[in-house]
Amino acid sequence: MTRCTDPKISIVIPARNEARNLEVVLPELPAVNQIVLVDGQSVDGTVRVAREVLPSIETMTQTRLGKGNALACGFAAARGDVVVMFDADGSADPAEIPEFVRALVRGADFAKGTRFHPDGGSADITALRRAGNAALNGLTNLLFGTEFSDLCYGYNAFWRDIVPLLELPDPRKAVPSGTTLWGDGFEIETVLNCRVAAAGLKIAEVPSVERRRIFGETNLRTFADGARVLRTILTEHARCLAARRPHPGLTARFAAGRAA
Repeated sequence: MTRCTDPKISIVIPARNEARNLEVVLPELPAVNQIVLVDGQSVDGTVRVAREVLPSIETMTQTRLGKGNALACGFAAARGDVVVMFDADGSADPAEIPEFVRALVRGADFAKGTRFHPDGGSADITALRRAGNAALNGLTNLLFGTEFSDLCYGYNAFWRDIVPLLELPDPRKAVPSGTTLWGDGFEIETVLNCRVAAAGLKIAEVPSVERRRIFGETNLRTFADGARVLRTILTEHARCLAARRPHPGLTARFAAGRAA
């Protein structure tokens, strides 16, 4: 497919009670074509603060529960050629966005941030989480024929035209109150990585330095989150086999050499 060398960019920011962080984060964002804040029914004035700090921002309320649903809502609202997934807590460095875009312009379908490149790093990850990530990486690479170095990292960018291939739950679908669909929750980042690989899309890893959350407490829970990622990998692999797709290891094209 033909893609432009100077793409329009949409940044999608899922947020729930991140008002204090957005005061710092939003002014750091580069000038792009569209910034979409998807609010998870915040009670701290997240939407009001976002509009005050960045009047051009577009805001919406997610349709169901969970980070996955928030991202799906944002993807549906995006109008740019490229979509950047960006967390509201201050952990992602906005200055890295051009590198993600360059990886896509050079030919990747999906630009995957990695903290484990020599030029990457993290001010937040613990030795235990690092070891767990390595084990989950290894399993994913074995099952999906990929070469991920940092499966459990949510700073990614992709061409918007691949969204239909991701087959995420329709954000317009109504479900009983308090329930979520598969892909609506925090499993979304692993789901995306697995589905990009299963679809045989070209993946490039981009070095990224993870910063500490600015305000508030992290929602990460080492053992519970590790178990959830493991379940997601196995579920997505079973889904791939059930669809009778060719083994993804035969079709997934990983960018030759990771983006420097």
